[in-house]
This record gives sequence, C-alpha cells and structure tokens, in this order.
Amino acid sequence: MKIGIDIRCLASGKRTGVEEYTMQLLENIFLRDRENTYILFLNLYKDTDVDLGFVEQYPNVFVKRFRIPNKLLNFCLWYFRFPKIDRLLGGVDMFFMPNMNFIAVSKGVKLFVTAHDLSFERYPEMFSWKRRFWHILVNFRYLCRRAHHIFAVSESTKTDVVILYDIPEKKVSTMLSGVSSKFMVMNRNSPELIAVKEKYKLPYKFILYLGTIEPRKNIVAIIRAYDQLQKTGDAELQKYALVIAGVCGWKCDEIFREIERSPYREQIIVTDFVDDEDKPALYNLSSLFVYPSFFEGFGLPPAEAMRCGIPVIVSFTSSFPEVVGSAGIMIDPYQPDDLFHAMQEVLLSKDLHDALGKKGVERSKELNWQKTAQDIIRHFRG
Repeated sequence: MKIGIDIRCLASGKRTGVEEYTMQLLENIFLRDRENTYILFLNLYKDTDVDLGFVEQYPNVFVKRFRIPNKLLNFCLWYFRFPKIDRLLGGVDMFFMPNMNFIAVSKGVKLFVTAHDLSFERYPEMFSWKRRFWHILVNFRYLCRRAHHIFAVSESTKTDVVILYDIPEKKVSTMLSGVSSKFMVMNRNSPELIAVKEKYKLPYKFILYLGTIEPRKNIVAIIRAYDQLQKTGDAELQKYALVIAGVCGWKCDEIFREIERSPYREQIIVTDFVDDEDKPALYNLSSLFVYPSFFEGFGLPPAEAMRCGIPVIVSFTSSFPEVVGSAGIMIDPYQPDDLFHAMQEVLLSKDLHDALGKKGVERSKELNWQKTAQDIIRHFRG
C-alpha cells in the first residue's frame, strides 16, 4: 500500500510538542514497516532548515516537497477542497495527519487523524482570536467525522472527541505518546551537563518549567508559589532559583509582568527556545519539574522529566492522571497554595524527592513509541 503522511507541522524546523510527537512516531513507524510505501507531504514556500535526514535510510520512504504559498494553499483547501493532496503525491491508498491542518483528499482515500487535545473547544478564552478563527476554519470536527480512524494521545482526549464531536467510540483509539530514548538519567559530572549549564547561564539549584510560555500553562501560579517558598525564610528553600524555559505564546506579557512584580525576580530566570539536544541535560540539571497546566492532551514535558529521574508536580486534570499517575504529585491548578505546599514538601524531603525520581523513571518506561508505532501500523494494515 501507498500511505501519504502530512509533515507540514515540521516546516518551522522546531521541536515543540506536536513536532516531537511527529518525528518520534514516524521514525518508529518506518523502522518497523518495510512493506508499505510512505510518501511524505511537505510544503515549504520559504527556505527553512528542516532536518529530514532520518528518512534517507528507509528505501520505502519518500519526501515530496512543494513551494506553494501557505495562505494560498490553505484557502484553496478550505474553500475549493482542492488540490487533492493524495493526487499531488502521485496517488495513495490512505493519508495520515499527525496534527490537524487544512486538508483535501479524494473520496476513496482512507484518512487517519491524530487528536492531540480539544483545549480550543473547552477553553477558547485561552487562545487568541486569530488562533480561534484558524481552528474554526480547519474544522477539526469535520476532519474527525471524515476520518476512517482517529488516534487520541490519551483516554482524556478520546473522551473529548467522542463526547464533543459525537464520534462513535469504536472509531477512536487511545495511543499514548512515548518518551524518546535520548531522555535518561545522566551523570552529574557529565561534560554535557556543564556545557548546557553554561550555555543557558543556569544556577546550581533550580526548579524548572519547560514549555510554551502562555496562560494555559498556569505559569503565574508557579511564580506565586515560588514567591511563597522564598517568603518562608527557610535557608534550604532559598537556595533554589526558578527557571522558566520555552518560547513565548499568546498573552505571555501577563506572565512577564508577574515576574516583574515578584520581590524575588532576580532569582527567576527566563530562557528562550531550548535546543532539542539540550533538553535531556536541562531536565537533569533541575531539582524539581513543575507543570500545573489547566489542560493537556498528553503532557510530554512531565514524561520527559520523569525519564530523567526528576520529581514532577502536575495538575490533577485532563490527561495527567494517565501519564504521571502515582509517580508524581498532582495538585489542583485552581488552588495556588496546593502548588506551594507540594513544592515545599518535595524540596525539603530527600526521601520523597528520591522516591518520586525512581517512580518516575519506571513509569516513563511504560510510555514507549515502539508500542504506539506498532498499534498504528496495525490500523494502517486494517
């Protein structure tokens, strides 16, 4: 069979959540399936450095690059349902979308779609009007109804797809994301750790948040909880700085204003985009990872931190109970004091800190891309 795959989400050249999901999943699919032919659809009007070297080792995988202006392509796909992407690829039997986007495929082509989360449906107020308008035009409800099968990255996302879009449950399969093998517990004296510490000007001890800097991630709660830690006057807690790492999203100005209001702003360090190869070292350098997001389809950063043996604190919402379970501490994101008390408890108890680190490593091993890839290949084969 010929299988088309939409890799337009990789066009930015960055490795945020969706991009990481796509790269890891495709690598594992191609490694295990040498029977089907895969044709990857990539549209790059501007010259962007997209590293697709990993596909060269697979004789059954091909990349077809196009240089159509994105706005023009999206308009044509939305308004005219043209061009048919399968025909641009020379004809395929099925087409897989690892992320939602504008699409048009021929009637006889089976469409497979990954649903990461429906936060834009549940929390529209946390998105800019441009982003909300984009979601309306893409019409993910239609994509799900048109799809032959939907892969949900968590049981929480599956439930949302079934209930909010009125999709038959048998049409949606839960396929938990995995954690890359590059994430691991590293030697504290590793030269790589020292290099990353110097590169990002990191302190000796710090609490870490890594992800997009936007209101949905509840970063203001992290800053306020950190302020409370410092106000306790505990000498041990005052050794820890707070590192907020990631690119700015919508309304990130609110978060920076909160930092400026903090009496401990000199101990709050904000880095820009973290290079993908530096993330394992960044996790390993931290003492605690906090991710009190209001809503996540899966929540990859906490899983990565757990694989590195770092204790995690997450919200008791959406997919976190599935991903983290008893291997981390879960708090109510709407109760700011919960995060403060959890952080205080982990940082002051070495036994709890070490126990959570070990539990996290074991739990994260259950989240593997190999199983997810095999399950998806099985669906492709029917």
